[in-house]
Amino acid sequence: MQQDMNQGQNGAEQPENLTRMQELVRLLNDASRAYYAEDREIMSDHEYDTLYDELCGIEKKTGIVMANSPTQRVGYESVDSLPKEDHERPMLSLDKTKDVEQLRSFIGDNRTLLSWKMDGLTVVLTYRDGALAKAVTRGNGRTGEVVTNNAKTFVNIPLKIAYTGELVLRGEAFITYPDFERINSMIPETEAKYKNPRNLCSGSVRQLNNEVTASRNVHFYAFALVRADGVDFENSHEKQFQWLKSQGFETVGYRVARSDTLDEAMEYFRNQVRKNDFPSDGLVALYDDIAYGESLGSTAKYPRNAYAFKWADEMAKTRLLDIEWSPSRTGLLNPVAVFEPVELEGTTVSRASVHNVSIVRDLALGIGDELEVYKANMIIPQINRNLTGSGTAKIPETCPACGGPTGVKSTGEVQTLYCLNPDCPAKHMKSYTLFVSRDAMNMEGISEQTLEKFMAHGMIHSRADLYRLGRYEETITKMDGFGRKSFENLMAGIERSKKTTVSRLLFALGIPGIGVATAKLISRAYDEDPDRIRAAAESSLTAIDGIGDVTASDFVKWWSDGKNAASVDELLPYLTFEKEFAGRGGSKLEGKTFVITGSLARFANRKALAELIGREGGKVTGSVSAKTDYLINNDVHSASAKNRKAAELGIPILSEEDFITQFHFEEDV
Repeated sequence: MQQDMNQGQNGAEQPENLTRMQELVRLLNDASRAYYAEDREIMSDHEYDTLYDELCGIEKKTGIVMANSPTQRVGYESVDSLPKEDHERPMLSLDKTKDVEQLRSFIGDNRTLLSWKMDGLTVVLTYRDGALAKAVTRGNGRTGEVVTNNAKTFVNIPLKIAYTGELVLRGEAFITYPDFERINSMIPETEAKYKNPRNLCSGSVRQLNNEVTASRNVHFYAFALVRADGVDFENSHEKQFQWLKSQGFETVGYRVARSDTLDEAMEYFRNQVRKNDFPSDGLVALYDDIAYGESLGSTAKYPRNAYAFKWADEMAKTRLLDIEWSPSRTGLLNPVAVFEPVELEGTTVSRASVHNVSIVRDLALGIGDELEVYKANMIIPQINRNLTGSGTAKIPETCPACGGPTGVKSTGEVQTLYCLNPDCPAKHMKSYTLFVSRDAMNMEGISEQTLEKFMAHGMIHSRADLYRLGRYEETITKMDGFGRKSFENLMAGIERSKKTTVSRLLFALGIPGIGVATAKLISRAYDEDPDRIRAAAESSLTAIDGIGDVTASDFVKWWSDGKNAASVDELLPYLTFEKEFAGRGGSKLEGKTFVITGSLARFANRKALAELIGREGGKVTGSVSAKTDYLINNDVHSASAKNRKAAELGIPILSEEDFITQFHFEEDV
């Protein structure tokens, strides 16, 4: 029996079902991430359970299940190698041009789909009996690598679809620019960083351990349907795209064009490419008429029904003003070319990474040289060539952050510059980032990138230097990304951070084992007295409920280091401490452990309630256990996991009102 194009759909409801499904997946995943990874709650257990049940219902109704659905948990596995497999149909390359008129000539009077030419890794997916059966990379076009279990971790492909015949489709796996920056920022060695999202995606999809693939947030856009037996697409590639969407796939964005409407379509793509968060290096033109396109056949290299258009890189000439050597936490000094500002692809550009010493030398850079610069894929500024080639740029012999000696290291054919001073402040970047963070000194306006810039100008050698940045006003206001207003906001944020608490300072110092909660325990135990805290003995610390032998030992050892003690002495004149635990004797909840869940009415949020409990000597944890004394949940009769666990262990469940009344907080809330 012929399966028509709407198999597995419920009439006009299907698009609405898919939209609602995607919304539910996003909401539930956001809630899970907030709850388990960030210790905050953005919806009650009841809300979560209701939305989860709704999602299960839509999945059952449509027969579609997305890979990132919270109803699915793909198992992780490692393999020794990726097996090879021949493609059912060879995957040819496309003939291409950078000339719009040549593209117009190809289109002619044919109804043509103009879509993004994605810059990732092509993957072929096969579905059988409604389930993902196989995923194979493009490889050399004839033979690819089997990456099925990796594909199951892509964030937006369906694991199950309504169509039960054999479906074969092609698409592009890719990683967005924000994820590319996030992943690269976690790689300390410049030579190990990925040069572009395409390389990162290729390495991510072809991992031997799919847990790594899952962590990379790989997306997939379908761009071609190879086979779906029994479905009538009315001889239209656009109908194929629409049908794939009905099965839960995201497809490449496209516009319908003919030669006389090409300019309008091209204008749309030129404007949109600057807003996209995914990489693309041009466009693909595909005749919509399937039969006509197939009748044209192909050459030995290219099909005749499609054509690629590559963006012509907009070049600009400028002059090199400086090479900044930006220090990193590994001691690596990254060269960044600073040149006279130029307009490229609608934005002003004045900087481009040069990556390493080898490239500085290959480009024969020198201050004042005339450069030709462009934006790769209309996004990333790069130097195309050096028109002067003076080669006079000097590799610095001292580190800009500390003044210590530098040295060039060679890894293969790549040369990189390092600071050789083990005490270089840049090598302690992680500690500075912690110090300025929200739960620590909360210096608004200072990020890790900002710290790197300040260090590159030799402004920061200790934590106390952060409070002395005002003396660099002239330099900071002229820095890339800064101005008068940014400087004023920076100074205001630093000034606000001077009024703090002892527990915040303890956490900010990065003492091993001292998190936010432990810092509060210690601060409270010693009456928020910095002198008593720094003189605390191990035996005194272990007497505090929640402080173990290892934490106590590390704490005492940290303070015994003269450099650490001196760094705190340097900070103290800038700080004013507010009392955090004063007011009511702080003993109503002494020794009691609470878990908070669900939405609150009397308190602003869970954090406000947790702070009250902490002030009164209690402790708040994230999960119910035998050590829990009370679970606070306004929905005391819900069947949530925490309520069930508390009932099993005989732990009382209190509403906010119960808590306030039982512990006599009527006047405090």
